[in-house]
Amino acid sequence: MTVEEFNYDLPEELIAQTPLKKRDESRLMVLDKETGEISHKHFKDILSYLEPGDTLVLNDTKVLPARLYGEKVDTKAAIEVLLLKNTEGDTWECLVKPARRIKEGTVVSFGDGKLKATCVFVGEEGIRHFTFSYEGIFLEVLEELGTMPLPPYIHEQLEDQSRYQTVYAREVGSAAAPTAGLHFTKELLKKIEDKGVHIAYITLHVGLGTFRPVSVDKVEEHEMHSEFYQMTKEVAELLTETKKNGKRIISVGTTSTRTLETIMSLYHEFRECSGWTDIFIYPGYQFKAIDCLITNFHLPKSTLVMLVSALAGKENILHAYKVAVKEKYRFFSFGDAMFIK
Repeated sequence: MTVEEFNYDLPEELIAQTPLKKRDESRLMVLDKETGEISHKHFKDILSYLEPGDTLVLNDTKVLPARLYGEKVDTKAAIEVLLLKNTEGDTWECLVKPARRIKEGTVVSFGDGKLKATCVFVGEEGIRHFTFSYEGIFLEVLEELGTMPLPPYIHEQLEDQSRYQTVYAREVGSAAAPTAGLHFTKELLKKIEDKGVHIAYITLHVGLGTFRPVSVDKVEEHEMHSEFYQMTKEVAELLTETKKNGKRIISVGTTSTRTLETIMSLYHEFRECSGWTDIFIYPGYQFKAIDCLITNFHLPKSTLVMLVSALAGKENILHAYKVAVKEKYRFFSFGDAMFIK
């Protein structure tokens, strides 16, 4: 399978640069994965597609304000640092621009020295490991000095930083938002629960893979970066019960999907666990955990287009994307949603 098979034409003006005023008023394309049939709705209509006894699975990861702008202490050269994951103590794996200026031992200062970072390891493709020094609590310093790490295709400033967080975000650790969840409001979640639908929270901290395009020609040769996930005993029991009762597991986002499929692939059951996953889902994959998926519209030739193609069929997905372009849906992180049922 070639990566080119997952390409499609997308006019640049359809890439959403800012979120809508109301989260749940984005559009919703409903795609039947068996027939390929398409309906056009609004996100709040998702309520009518959920049934009592179903379980909706949400990723409760919280995005770090992980983009820092600083300068080299010795030369005052401007440096941009994006925190990706905490490796140990105050040491973080980071993506750096311009990386060529950062060698082992280089010190970068942020906020007039409120935060300093010393490079302790030089990796490939712009990766550096920094040990940070500061006074007080690291996350509070980051809240003050950092900005939300918006994807590279968003060029507008985000006026309200909370709009790049889900309303249920609580486990700090992501380098990017699980964007399918951005459409939910607290009111909509309450209506869903009132209907008798279970809501379960799992965690996957979105990492480096989100910022990396697929650089190989053959799909099978692509290697995913690993990301940390965890599931509680209560959630595992609820998901097991849902399956036993013949009800559906509806995953919100590709991150929730990758977590659930990882756990089922490893243990052949839902169980309390945590670990690192580099699962890569593309056509040919047999789904073991999820029945339906709520997701956004993804970048051409991305691993996420491959994942939804594995669930709904490549032809169905590429046709749906063509329809979405024609109907002027909004694409990517702040864009519209799709429900694959």
